[in-house]
Amino acid sequence: MTLVLLLGGARSGKSALAVRLARQRGVPVWFVATGEARDGEMADRIRAHRATRPSDWQVIEVPREVERAVEGVPPEATLIIDCLTLWVSNLLEAGPGEGIPARAAQLAARVRTRPGLTVVVSDEVGMGLVPVTPLGRTYRDLLGQVNACWASAADEALLLVAGRTLRLEPAESPPSAGGHG
Repeated sequence: MTLVLLLGGARSGKSALAVRLARQRGVPVWFVATGEARDGEMADRIRAHRATRPSDWQVIEVPREVERAVEGVPPEATLIIDCLTLWVSNLLEAGPGEGIPARAAQLAARVRTRPGLTVVVSDEVGMGLVPVTPLGRTYRDLLGQVNACWASAADEALLLVAGRTLRLEPAESPPSAGGHG
């Protein structure tokens, strides 16, 4: 198994599981972090995440250019991308979101061919209230498309809820683009 997608809500245990999976391999780990400390709360969250990672891991902090960041990762190393949620948000903030699903699909296809383990973390934001703003709905829909594309490419997709995991099985047929559900 080389590509694992971890989905779930905030504070569901996704990042902690990614760290555990990487530690179990016993090979060098490269960690691609997409968060930016734009305020004190986010700075505290980033500090807390950093504290859970071993100091010998290679960390690349990159809010938008994840593709470029993974180019330099050795093929046999474990790669963690944490997280698609912020990556999509950062890309959407930088410009129109039309190309984001295709960009995500290309990156997923690329990391799927790595011989080393790749663990990708993302939030499931489509199970809550419908966002009240058009931008919020656009973001929710884009992240849903990105998550579906990564789940399709993944060898294993897990949904984390309250620190527990559920294995996600492929749907009989892929959801239609732009459709509901």
